Amino acid sequence: MHWSERRWVRVLCGSRGQPLGAALLMLLLALELAPEVFGLGPVRLAAFDAYQRWAPRTRHSAPAVIVAIDDESLRLHGQWPWPRTWLAELVARIAKAGPAAIGIDIVMPEADRLSPGRLPEFVPGMGDDLIQRLARLPSNDAVLARTLQASPIVLGVAGLEVEAPGTRRNVRRVPFRIIGGDPKARVRRFEATLHSAEEIDRVVKGHGLLSVDTERGVVRRVPLVAAVGDALVPAFGIEILRVAAGEPLLTVRAGARGVEAVGVGDLFVPTEPDGSVRVHFARPDPARFISAAEVLTGNVDAQLLERKLVLIGVTALGLSDYQATPVADRMSGVEIHAQLLENIFDADLLARPRVVAWAEAGALFAGGLLLIWLIPRSSPLASVAIYFLMVGAVVTAGVLLYLKGGVLFDAASPSLALGALFTAMLVVTLAETENHRQSLRRQVEHQREQAARLAGELEAARRIQMGSLPHPTTAFPGDTRLDLYAFLEPAREVGGDLYDFFALDHDRLFFLIGDVSGKGLPGSLFMAVSKALYKSAALRGSGPVDTVMREADVEISRDNAEGLFVTMLAGILDARTGVLAYCNAGHEPPYVLPNGDHPLVRLMDGGGPPLCAVDRFPYVASTRRLMPGDTICLVTDGVLEAMSPKAEAYGRNRFEALLEKVGRAASVAEVGEAIRLEVRRFADGVEQSDDMAILVLRWNGPTGR
Repeated sequence: MHWSERRWVRVLCGSRGQPLGAALLMLLLALELAPEVFGLGPVRLAAFDAYQRWAPRTRHSAPAVIVAIDDESLRLHGQWPWPRTWLAELVARIAKAGPAAIGIDIVMPEADRLSPGRLPEFVPGMGDDLIQRLARLPSNDAVLARTLQASPIVLGVAGLEVEAPGTRRNVRRVPFRIIGGDPKARVRRFEATLHSAEEIDRVVKGHGLLSVDTERGVVRRVPLVAAVGDALVPAFGIEILRVAAGEPLLTVRAGARGVEAVGVGDLFVPTEPDGSVRVHFARPDPARFISAAEVLTGNVDAQLLERKLVLIGVTALGLSDYQATPVADRMSGVEIHAQLLENIFDADLLARPRVVAWAEAGALFAGGLLLIWLIPRSSPLASVAIYFLMVGAVVTAGVLLYLKGGVLFDAASPSLALGALFTAMLVVTLAETENHRQSLRRQVEHQREQAARLAGELEAARRIQMGSLPHPTTAFPGDTRLDLYAFLEPAREVGGDLYDFFALDHDRLFFLIGDVSGKGLPGSLFMAVSKALYKSAALRGSGPVDTVMREADVEISRDNAEGLFVTMLAGILDARTGVLAYCNAGHEPPYVLPNGDHPLVRLMDGGGPPLCAVDRFPYVASTRRLMPGDTICLVTDGVLEAMSPKAEAYGRNRFEALLEKVGRAASVAEVGEAIRLEVRRFADGVEQSDDMAILVLRWNGPTGR
């Protein structure tokens, strides 16, 4: 019975398919309201990222300036880390310009090895007098600490998932005022933090968390407040604002769902329930940056730093913590914090209020009901127009909400859901038409069956079997890296030999050749099952060839009630590198005709028993790197066991001599045809006793011919 004639199909498709449409709409609404549960979260994230890539934020104010320890700074002043006296000099020069606050996006957990008192460790042979004089000098950390103590400094700390030596569970508490419930249960939690050395850490005005989390490898949100142990820790950016404003504490307003806002003085920043904010990114802008080298040489206009929030960070390649963002594949962590400060100053953070999710579901529900009602009553062209108008309206709403209010409305999920519903409703029409076609098809099939009995059912089976095999000339159109020849001739109308080849991806070719222990119709049926199951195993996992062999062995053995077995040789050729991985399950080993004057090679390794012969045999693959122009030749035993009128087998010696005679310059078609014609000449009319399959493959190099 055809699927369109089943009872449940007729019930769902009744009343013009409206029951089916209603059931599918309810399922799509469940997916829309809980995308993470059903694994559809990446679709929503991709839609939000598309808004920012298409229309990134425009900078309106520039509250933050980044003093970057960049490649030019390292070229002029040497490799990182610098002596902390140089960092002290950099901070002092910045502080002289009168910034509102300075944030240092650098964690210095260990004492400076270049302090005067430690120089004898690295310069042996110093006199005692010099060592004592060096010991009386202040350490580099002490110099830096004095500089930091005199300025409005915020030091960055790193949040850690696991406590380790040198980290802290207790943090220097920043005063918080809590309005509402305790927010610690909802905010991002770290087990420990990594601070700068105690001598430096204790003198600064504030400490802020540098760590940001990624969602599928992309930074989209930044926590304004997090928890370490039983203490709250502010984010780097919000702590810089507090120090710049001279406020003694931060305010956290929490409600029943979690954190609602984090405040500095009269300024409150709305947050997600976990205390994070969605950053509205602008494209990377060189105008945010001033090279530390220019600051140290005094070539920077003090007005560029005056009353600014100055962030000091390392941006040199190989040293910075670059992250992917919706607008750039690589953005330094210090620039992400600068963009957060711009968002707060311009009140330009992105938001996704709870009501937006219900609005998306409402748009899907209304559009779905309209489709269910209109499509059965409209022509196909009008139905398509209606669908695209609905999708256009949803996308337009999402774009306008983003551009005008910074609201993230997921237009992709409702559009895709409406597309699924639209397709299902059209399938209903197809099912009704198919019912009529099936009635006619049954009559035609009856006539064909009668004709097949008269013409011979086995001849029809032969055509089906041969038609299921891929053709070399059409398998890889336009790919000149590979040349293929394939030939199969059953001993009877149908047979048990098989071959197959297909692309796993742009560069990798999977090929196989096999021989079922049986001929005729039983062999052909088992051949078809084995070929299909093996291809399914290869395409399902695309793993190493020996793994595919083991999986195929399990699949083919599962329902093998007749106890048949099949020899199989499978390989994966990387057309980019020429690496051949192969695994042999009891089949005739392949031959390699190397390009040039190298001798013929018979690949004997990578073997095991035929499939279905030994339960769960641990097949192991072998590899060989081909050179451009190398040719692989595979045959079944129908070639080697072909009999002459004198009852002599063709044999391996004659076969190898033929391959040497054909030569390396011959094309794959010439090699394959030479084998076929030579076996036919040798048999000289003797009836073929076994199926015969030939597969010849040549790798022309990574760039082709």
